[in-house]
Amino acid sequence: MRRTLLALALVAAAGVVGALAYSSFTTEREFVRLVAAGDEAAADGRPFEALEAYSGALALVPDAMVPYLKRGRVYQQRGEAEAALRDLRRAAELDPSATRPLEWLGDISLQLGRHDRAADYFRRVIAIDDRSPRVLYKLAVAQYRAGWPGEAAGSLEAALSLDGSLHDARFLLGLCQRDLGQLAAARRTLEAVVKQAPAAPGPREALAEVYSALGERQRTIDQLEALSTLDPDRPERLVALGLAQAGAGRDNQAVLVLGRAVERFPEGPLAYEALGHVWLEMAERRADRVALMKAIEALTHAATYSSSSSAALNDLGRAWILAGDLAAAERVLRQAVDRLPVAPDTFRRLAQVNERQGRLLEARDALLRYVALVGDRGPLASVATDIAALSVRVGEPLTAVRWLERALDEDEPTPRRLSLLAEAALAGGDLPRARTAVDEGLQLAPADRALLALRRRVAPAPGRP
Repeated sequence: MRRTLLALALVAAAGVVGALAYSSFTTEREFVRLVAAGDEAAADGRPFEALEAYSGALALVPDAMVPYLKRGRVYQQRGEAEAALRDLRRAAELDPSATRPLEWLGDISLQLGRHDRAADYFRRVIAIDDRSPRVLYKLAVAQYRAGWPGEAAGSLEAALSLDGSLHDARFLLGLCQRDLGQLAAARRTLEAVVKQAPAAPGPREALAEVYSALGERQRTIDQLEALSTLDPDRPERLVALGLAQAGAGRDNQAVLVLGRAVERFPEGPLAYEALGHVWLEMAERRADRVALMKAIEALTHAATYSSSSSAALNDLGRAWILAGDLAAAERVLRQAVDRLPVAPDTFRRLAQVNERQGRLLEARDALLRYVALVGDRGPLASVATDIAALSVRVGEPLTAVRWLERALDEDEPTPRRLSLLAEAALAGGDLPRARTAVDEGLQLAPADRALLALRRRVAPAPGRP
């Protein structure tokens, strides 16, 4: 009896094992079928069916890396970035040695503008396989877009050492060298890229910038002429060429080129702005009234477009100041300061106009707005001095003293600054400070009339110290 029960138990156990084995075999076979079905649907352009098949496979084997990887790829191709990132992160967790999910995570992060995160993913790929020039180039792109040209240059050199035929990598290396101020190296690199791909506009444009920074004006013009031939339908190409000609002192050629740009592209402000700018520069340099009228004509036409730039309106304001029409200048300059991005000098020019019209508070306000816009990006001693001078004239001596202190902290003392400081200190009741400023000023300019007059005003009364 016992033997019979034992035999029955063994038979039952064998049945269970067999059933489990059959179930595992069936699950595995169904898993393989679903992954294959997903691959076929993805290849045939049926993403919904592919996603359904990969999801079915994951329902059977939740910890399988491959369906996560492939489903993430389909999501990526459909533009569902967050879903793709979720699946690819899971694939990377399940197989930390796999490079493909990390590379695709980097690709998506790059597309989303998450450049530092993309660089991190590509670095993780390189840590696993440092012999992939493609991934090294992607890493460099992420680093460059993140604002790290030095790191990008290192990645590009590593990529080019593995595959010297990577045209895009060499071009990006030239951009990195340019941004790092390595102009001679950038020139060599970009010249090689242009020689290899003469019809590509990007390298020529970058090479023109490098030539310009090196002061090689003829070579700059040569590249810009080539660009205008390669991109004949882009007005900015002719505009850049015309402005380069003007920068080289070739006014007639500049006017001819920009006149041609106006004829070919009359529907926008760009060519009119550039032509007006060149005529204005000529008018200021030569005191040429005819050039001034032509500048006003071109810039006035540019200003009729809502897309005209603040810089162009600033130029028009300059032109009206030269013509002696302060009301027209003020009207245009007020438009210019309300149009972004604002050319900072517009505020200084508006202050000049307001001061000449006797509106001193408005003039000072314009200079204060200039300081707020420029911040610490440029020297401000001259503007601070002008603000102090206006503050003295409107009866705010303490404000004047504060701005003069800033000017003197930033720049050397001058007779004008010390004279203003003495006047402001005297008006504010600080007689010792006024005397000190006068003495320092007279050491610099013993014959300065303003300082000599102030010395008489700050001199002690007879019998008093």
